[in-house]
Amino acid sequence: MIEPLSWGRIATAWTFDVPAVVFVVVLGAGYLLAARRMHQWARGRTVAFLAGLGTVLLVTCSFLGVYDDTLFWVRATQTVVLLMITPLLLALGAPFTLVLGVSPFADTLRRVGRGRAARTLTFPLVITVLLIVPPFALYLTPLYELTLRHSAVDALVRLVLVCCGFVYFWTRLRLDPTPRDDHHLVSFGISFAEVVVDAALGLVLWLGPLRAAGYYEALGRLWGPGLRTDQIIGAGILWIGGDLAGLPFVGALFTRWMRDDERQAERVDRELDETEQQGGAGLWWESDPVLAERFNRNRT
Repeated sequence: MIEPLSWGRIATAWTFDVPAVVFVVVLGAGYLLAARRMHQWARGRTVAFLAGLGTVLLVTCSFLGVYDDTLFWVRATQTVVLLMITPLLLALGAPFTLVLGVSPFADTLRRVGRGRAARTLTFPLVITVLLIVPPFALYLTPLYELTLRHSAVDALVRLVLVCCGFVYFWTRLRLDPTPRDDHHLVSFGISFAEVVVDAALGLVLWLGPLRAAGYYEALGRLWGPGLRTDQIIGAGILWIGGDLAGLPFVGALFTRWMRDDERQAERVDRELDETEQQGGAGLWWESDPVLAERFNRNRT
């Protein structure tokens, strides 16, 4: 029987999760080597990427990794971090831009990234499914108990959570090149859908039957919250914690939207200035392809 969780154990309980450590070391070393070859690579991006890898170690090797097979709320915390926080930090590190800057196959990678398959896989509906379905598939199917009983399944599920979250934040933040250029309102819509789904999953776990009840009962744990209370706490973490974890992304997305609008305004002002310097030949909006097409359509 594992020792009861206490404040002292929170600070001293550590484990060595081999798949997580290998994942972090490989990605971290590759990123640092590429950043060293890249001239004037922003330090903030490196810090963000390494912080994302650090969250992986935090949830797998700290007390969270020690007690993730014992307490439901601990595993819920891991799910929120790996799906919402880790991928956001990794995406802020702009790893694809770094790879394209140092890879000898950059042209091939760009062609693949602009291909039909990539555009289909990053369609907003597909991205929404990637973000919303994993928690439901994990907690409302036998997969959850499999992750408790089999370490290989657990490691694979963790990897899937990080990958699904990363695809979402990569395509929404657009710090890296992306196959699609959807409007920022689409990203806000997906975020709203995620909030609604978090609430639905939280309610199901709060009011529904116990998950992996046979497994937890067999542990014979005599300390900490009861099985029902433990699951209610975990449901709250998945619901409220997931929404709170998404707030930094919403802030980053809003900042990105404002910057894009500023760049668009600067481009229009620059075109106006160029038109005036050329003697005012024609109206400025006639040189804009979209507006010019609409003007000609109305005249006909």
